[in-house]
Amino acid sequence: MLTLAAPAALAQAAYPAKPVRIVVPFPPGGTNDIVARLVANELAKTMGQQFIIDNRGGASGVIGADNVAKSAPDGYTLMVHSASHLTNSFSYNKLPYDTFRDFEPIALLAAQPYVLVVHPSLPAKSVKEFIALAKARPNQLTYASNGEGGGPHVLMSLFASMANIQMVHVPYKGGGPMAASLMSGETQCSMATVGSMLPVLRVGRVRALGVASAKRSTILPEVPPISAGGLPGYSMDAWVGAFAPAKTPKAIVDRLHDEFNKVLRKPELAKQMADQGVEPWVASQQDFVAQMKADYEKYQKVFKIIGTPKN
Repeated sequence: MLTLAAPAALAQAAYPAKPVRIVVPFPPGGTNDIVARLVANELAKTMGQQFIIDNRGGASGVIGADNVAKSAPDGYTLMVHSASHLTNSFSYNKLPYDTFRDFEPIALLAAQPYVLVVHPSLPAKSVKEFIALAKARPNQLTYASNGEGGGPHVLMSLFASMANIQMVHVPYKGGGPMAASLMSGETQCSMATVGSMLPVLRVGRVRALGVASAKRSTILPEVPPISAGGLPGYSMDAWVGAFAPAKTPKAIVDRLHDEFNKVLRKPELAKQMADQGVEPWVASQQDFVAQMKADYEKYQKVFKIIGTPKN
């Protein structure tokens, strides 16, 4: 006699019966895309089906996320998105979906650590010295970002608020021009992803003062957290995670969660991720949800300061 749990168990056992589409709501080549492709390759080996990347860039991830929110909740459409999935709630006056209700968090995939960097001409050698310098020169230091409401803007705004310093924000159209401005000295500092800064850090074109995460990064182990280097309580753990449309069967979500974590524990995948400046992040679904809620509250406070609605 079949129990009530039998249909769910059968659905889980049969899944996936065909290729799975993973929507990346950004163009190819970025961190979300790289993480999605690395993980998809491993999932194909362990689950016996293709996991096909579908890049749907535009509107800071909103277009791709909307496509996923409106897709059938059958486990054959997934999404790999970053913490900008949360910041879009504040960057836009209105979204075509609900950030929490319309998606099912499956698994954290990677930590995308940010690092406070300065041009070598700046005399500060630590977070503490940087804060002291900024206080001595109010509104004289310029910091670069990849655009209004982007990660660097949000993280630097939180930093400035907590440190009680005033700096001038210089937004650029993308990460490339932002990095170029830092290397040339056109701007003096920024908060950028470790992956985007690794090449120029290694040759001394910029100097790292502290990582934004609560603990040291395995990629830059010599750089202390900002919270330990001069600004207690500062922490912003940027991430990349996997989602499904809301109402996807729990048996399928649970299976995917287990399979994602299984491949994230592979040493060879960890090395591939480290080469791209990201770190595998193995966590429970409950921890993922808790991380999202905590980050949402932080972003809510920051956007009250910067106020950058796009529509």
